[in-house]
Amino acid sequence: MHTLDTNDIGTSQRPAGYRVGGPGYRRTTLALFAAGMGTFMTLYCVQGLLPIFSDHYGVSPAMSALAVSVATGLLAFAIVPASLLSERFGRVRVMSVAAVSASVLGLVLPWSPTFELLLAGRALQGLLCAGVPAVAMAYLAEEIDGRSLGTAMGTYVAGTTIGGLVGRMIPTLAVDLIAWQWALELASLASLGFAILFVRMIPPSNNFTAARITPRATLRNLAGHLRDVPLLCLFGLAFVLMGGFVTVYNFLGYRLIDDPFDLPVVLAGLVFLLYLAGTVSSAAAGRMSDAWGRSRVLVASLAVMVIGLVLSLPDFLPTVLAGILLFTAGFFAAHSVASGWVGARATHNRAGASSLYMLCYYLGSSFVGALGGIAFAVAGWAGIVGFVGVFLVASTILMVVLLRTHTRRPNSLHVPAHAPVATGANVGNRSEFSGGGGDQL
Repeated sequence: MHTLDTNDIGTSQRPAGYRVGGPGYRRTTLALFAAGMGTFMTLYCVQGLLPIFSDHYGVSPAMSALAVSVATGLLAFAIVPASLLSERFGRVRVMSVAAVSASVLGLVLPWSPTFELLLAGRALQGLLCAGVPAVAMAYLAEEIDGRSLGTAMGTYVAGTTIGGLVGRMIPTLAVDLIAWQWALELASLASLGFAILFVRMIPPSNNFTAARITPRATLRNLAGHLRDVPLLCLFGLAFVLMGGFVTVYNFLGYRLIDDPFDLPVVLAGLVFLLYLAGTVSSAAAGRMSDAWGRSRVLVASLAVMVIGLVLSLPDFLPTVLAGILLFTAGFFAAHSVASGWVGARATHNRAGASSLYMLCYYLGSSFVGALGGIAFAVAGWAGIVGFVGVFLVASTILMVVLLRTHTRRPNSLHVPAHAPVATGANVGNRSEFSGGGGDQL
C-alpha cells in the first residue's frame, strides 16, 4: 500500500516552488523586494518630517504623529478585504494595483493646504497600500519551496526596511535644500519607480487558484486561524512589537532636536540610517530560522530589543544610537521570523492568516504609536522607554505561550476522510507540513 506524502502531492498536482539559486526564485524575491521598498517608502516618508509638520501646520507632536498613524491604521483595517480580493482576483493583480495607486496619490499629497486634508489623504494612501503587505506573505508561501521560505521572507522584509529607511531619508535630507513639499515629491517619485519595477518583474502565480468568496466561508476560515493558539500568539507579537517600534521612531526625532542634544533636523533625520541594521538582521534571521529553528532566533531577537531599549535611556548620544541600533535589529529579526512562521503554521487560507497577522501589525503601529504621544508628553523619553517596555513584557509572555504550544499541529491538518486530498493553493509547499528547522511548526 502506497502512502501519500506531501512531496507526492506537490509534484503531481502543482508546479514545484522556487528554490534558492534558481532564476524564478531570484526574480520573485527581487520583485517582492521592490514591492516592499515602494510600499514602505510611501507609508513612512512623512515620519522624518513630523517636527516640520508641527511648525508648518501649528500642531502638537502627538497630533503630528497622526500623519503616520492614520495611514497605518487604515491599512490595518483594509488588510483583510485586500486579502479577500486577492483570493478572487489573484495575488499579483492586487499587489500591482495597490503599489502603483498608492505611489501616484503620494504625488499630490504634499500640496495639502491644511493638516486635516493631509491626514485624509494619508488615510486613503494607507487603504491603497494594504494590497502589498496583505498578499505578499501568502504569495511567497505559495510560490517558494518550504526549505527556502525563511530566506525569501527575510529578503522581502529587508526590502521593507530599506524602503522605510529611504522613504524617511529622502525628504529628511532634501528638506535642508528645498521646501518640504518638494522633498516629499522626490520620495513619491522614487516609490512609484519601485512600484513599476515590481509590476514588470513579478512572476505570475503558478500555485494559486481563484476562489469564490462568501462571507460565511471567510468568517469560518478566519475563525479557524483565531482558534489556533500559536497563530494567536504570533498575531499578538505583531501588535505589541510593531507598536513599540513605531512609538520609538515617532518621537526619537523630537528627542534629538531638543535639549540636551539640540541636533539640527537634518542630522536628527540621519538616525533613520539605523534602519540598515534591520535590513541585515531580517535577512540573517530568515536564514538562521531555516537552519536553526524559529524559536531560538525569536528568543534572541526579543532579548536584543530589550537591551537596545534600555541603552537608549541615558542622555548620552553614543548609547542612544547604539541602543536604537540594537532595538531596530532585534525588531526586524523578530518580524522576519514571526511572519515566516505564520506562513508555515497556516495550512489553509494562508492569505487570511497573513492578513490577520498584518492587521495586528498595523493596528499596533497606529494605536500604540498614537498613544505613545501621551507618554512622551508626560515623561519625555523615559516615558517612551517605560511605555514600550510594557509591550516588550507582553511580547515575552506571548513568546513563552507560543513556544509551549507550537509543536501541536493546527486543526486544519486533520482532513476528513471524505475530503479531497488537495486543492488549489492549499497544497504542495513542504512548508505547509514542516519547516526548515526542527522546531518551526
